[in-house]
Amino acid sequence: MLSSLFLLAASASASPLVTNVEPPCWWTGMQNDTLQIMVTGNNVGNASVKTDYPGVTLLEDLTLDNPDYKFLYFKISPEAKAGDLPLSFQLGKQKQTVKYPLLSRKKAPEDFEGFDASDVLYLLMPDRFAQGKPAAKDPYAGLKYKAQPDRNNPNARHGGNIQGIIDHLDYLHDLGVTAIWACPVLENDMRGGSYHGYATTNYYRIDPRFGTNEEWNLLVEEAQKRGMKVVMDMIFNHSGSDHPWMESMPAKDWFNHPDGDVMTNHRLTTIHDPYASDIDKDACINGWFVKTMPDLNQRNPHLMKYLTQNSIWWIESSGINGIRMDTYPYADMDGMAYWIDGVMKEYPNFNIVGECWYPNEGSSAFWQTGSRVNPTDTKLPTVMDFKYATEGRQFFNEESTPWTGLNKLYDHLAMDFLFPDPSKILTFLDNHDTDRWLLEEPENLDTWKQALTFLLTSRGIPQLYYGTELLMNGSKEGSDGYIRLDFPGGFPGDKVNAFEASGRTPLQNEAWDYLSSILRWRRDVANDVIGKGSLKHFLPNNRAYVYERRLGDKSVIVMINGTDETLELPAERYAEILPAGSKWTVAPTGEAYTISDDITLSPRQTLIIQNF
Repeated sequence: MLSSLFLLAASASASPLVTNVEPPCWWTGMQNDTLQIMVTGNNVGNASVKTDYPGVTLLEDLTLDNPDYKFLYFKISPEAKAGDLPLSFQLGKQKQTVKYPLLSRKKAPEDFEGFDASDVLYLLMPDRFAQGKPAAKDPYAGLKYKAQPDRNNPNARHGGNIQGIIDHLDYLHDLGVTAIWACPVLENDMRGGSYHGYATTNYYRIDPRFGTNEEWNLLVEEAQKRGMKVVMDMIFNHSGSDHPWMESMPAKDWFNHPDGDVMTNHRLTTIHDPYASDIDKDACINGWFVKTMPDLNQRNPHLMKYLTQNSIWWIESSGINGIRMDTYPYADMDGMAYWIDGVMKEYPNFNIVGECWYPNEGSSAFWQTGSRVNPTDTKLPTVMDFKYATEGRQFFNEESTPWTGLNKLYDHLAMDFLFPDPSKILTFLDNHDTDRWLLEEPENLDTWKQALTFLLTSRGIPQLYYGTELLMNGSKEGSDGYIRLDFPGGFPGDKVNAFEASGRTPLQNEAWDYLSSILRWRRDVANDVIGKGSLKHFLPNNRAYVYERRLGDKSVIVMINGTDETLELPAERYAEILPAGSKWTVAPTGEAYTISDDITLSPRQTLIIQNF
């Protein structure tokens, strides 16, 4: 990415001293005035370096264990102006000057708006969503591995890209979502193709098969023009095994177990288990995630400075609204708290969600900042509700009894007292790592509508998985590829185009219309109540779940019949939120609704009413 910079700046030489500099540029006027520049080149660590630039001071010139890397630390004063910072390197007779770009910030740090409970995230896999005409002439530029897309292989690349997402932003806006979470888009130059993006080989380059850095910036810009935010997926627990660091580590402790002799046991409970053995805890945190994903050592301060700056660089250069951090508990807790602290001090209105995959509430709450039981403040604002994802099928498909169905859902929310901030729980039915909530296409949409209605009207930050609106279904049994199928109509030659109503089945159109109506009502009418309002719910001891979202004098009531029979609910039981004779409207249709002595719910009915 920076080869032209160095060719222009270098003096005549058979081989330049400096072959790469990261980050590629930086900005004046940042909250943190210390900048780390990692310089790569043959024996560059033994070179001397000089610089002369008003307002910029070289604090440290470090070489760790590998002479092919040099770490330069600068202090950038508030008085420093934008321009080219000259870095002059000399090793014997070899000389080279690199002009390092210092840029002016385009907007104030508080103007970087994060995602929150007023939003609905739409999770998509760029490789599987849609393929647009790429800007780059060569989508394999600079890659070692150039396997062609094979859409018949569920575990190969299929050819989706960033332009394909841009081409369908209007579709997503019409659907009613307010934020896009894209699975990782950074370079994954791996032997197997790594279509999913979770094996990074370059932290500053968009994978050319997905597009360019400029196309990513355009996606963010175009999404924000439509009132939609963008959440970027990052992975700091591990890199890809074909990352150049694996061939030439900057330091001996850059990776944990660099020989790959220890794999993680995936037992995340060992982290908070008061009785856990050292060997089990070490295997969980420091073991490699899989053989192709070596474990980065977040206890190395130079690595953590590098990763922290990387996040800040992407936020500042592209304007993203949030980060979803993969495999969060597998990384060092203190190191990740340092990272979050650095990002949030730079962007106080930003948001970060960590993938804390636990099937219980207590373990998830352990990771949220402000936890009363975690001796370390993780600084992590948002955690994920994996219990809802793993048990949601039972909540709505089981016949409700005092101990099953909706009562289990009630008990799940009753555990929210463990969370310092329940409004910052990312809730979802499924994602790219779980079975689809629908294992097969349903005969009717009654329970599907109930599950989606609850997701979009209860506490937390809802996330939808791409294709939910089309009733995409399947199990990951045998291959993750079967829950990551291509969006029909997203690729050249597709016989069906589900981006258009004419390409959807009647049942798919019923699903799309219902989901879109709730999403747009949530976005355009009830956003403040759902996004900021309090929650009160009633025991489903009559097999119906009733809850209220309230903000000031505005109220939204949701009633869910958890049975296959008609229910008559005595209105007096809900008098504290539904006074007898009170007037309401049905959402999102706007029909008039009056509370009488009894409330009738038809089998598996979902009813939303509002008083505004």
